[in-house]
Amino acid sequence: MKLRSVALMVLVAVVASLFVVPVAAQDGPTLTIWADDARAEPLRELGAQFEEENGIAVNVVELPFGEIRDQLKTAAPAGEGPDVIIGAHDWLGELVLNGLVEPIELGDTDQFVDSAIEAFTYEGELYGLPYAIENVAFVRNTDLVPDAPATWEEVREISEGLVESGEADYGYVIQENDPYHFFPVQTAFGGYVFGFEEGEGYDAEDVGIDNEGSIEALSWLESYVADDLMPAGLDYGSMHQLFFDGDAAMMITGPWAIGDIEGAGVPFAVSAIPGTEEVENGRPFLGVQGFMVNSFSENKQLASLFLTDYIATEDAMQQIFDAGDRPAAFVPVRDNTENEVLTSFGEAGVNGLAMPAIPEMSAVWTSWGNAVALVVQGTAEAEAAFTDAATTIRDSIAEAAAS
Repeated sequence: MKLRSVALMVLVAVVASLFVVPVAAQDGPTLTIWADDARAEPLRELGAQFEEENGIAVNVVELPFGEIRDQLKTAAPAGEGPDVIIGAHDWLGELVLNGLVEPIELGDTDQFVDSAIEAFTYEGELYGLPYAIENVAFVRNTDLVPDAPATWEEVREISEGLVESGEADYGYVIQENDPYHFFPVQTAFGGYVFGFEEGEGYDAEDVGIDNEGSIEALSWLESYVADDLMPAGLDYGSMHQLFFDGDAAMMITGPWAIGDIEGAGVPFAVSAIPGTEEVENGRPFLGVQGFMVNSFSENKQLASLFLTDYIATEDAMQQIFDAGDRPAAFVPVRDNTENEVLTSFGEAGVNGLAMPAIPEMSAVWTSWGNAVALVVQGTAEAEAAFTDAATTIRDSIAEAAAS
């Protein structure tokens, strides 16, 4: 992949001219990338190709994904950060407000999934080059549930039949306090977290936790648990273990769980989130991962050109995709994916909603999750739980805005 940008050549020449040490004693500019373990190796290979073809070194530093953002916050302002990071789109609210990431120009974005570009757009500006999209989908044991249920009423009917026949202890199961996995159930009934408008983004003044659809979804779950179709107290691990053991037939999970499901030997299939009579399918959150440029970098232009002229190619994106387990955000790679499971996850996320990147999202998770847990535990009714949660969320947002 020969980098042909005239702008890059000019920029390299300018950067090189700024060095005051003798040419023989310096190696020229180096691009530093912070990446997680899954992406580090293909980026090292791409960096080696880039250095060989263009004479610019690429230093890939491997960090746990969850530490990249926190370390950037302290390292970047001190001039010790990388030029480029790999990160998640929902970091943007914090990173942009703190002046840590630089807008980038992609030019033609047609080669990227629209929702991925939307996810990395904050207040009208693009801050990331997306490479992967992840979302949950509906996963079922095909021995117990041969055909994908279309609605949540059908999920209940199937569950009742499996429990009554003794084929499984439970039909559908969900962890007790995990609003991320409950969100697509809410949207199937017409619920939402924040109001959303295409092209405008999320409206933090429109909190939907207590809207009619959200309460209806939680009421469905309340009745489902009350009728002993699902146990209380499940967490991520115990929910999956029930599925691995054949004791539960259906769940919502993400592509990160596929290796364990395959290892357990459970016959399974992935499909879209069931809907209702009014809504065809539930809408999962989309998590989009991509490359962002450190606004404190001394090589910002070079970093942007590296991403747009070199990483945003089918060969590079294919190498990055091959190293991971997420559907690609790059359309040519996505269209050529032969992995049926990943393709099904991608199809389940076609109507998904990008996880809100607005700062107000931090006020939502705890109250939202606790409300669901209280209902599953039988200590609160759906309407009261979500009404109280929404009030707490609105108060928290108002307090933060006033401070």
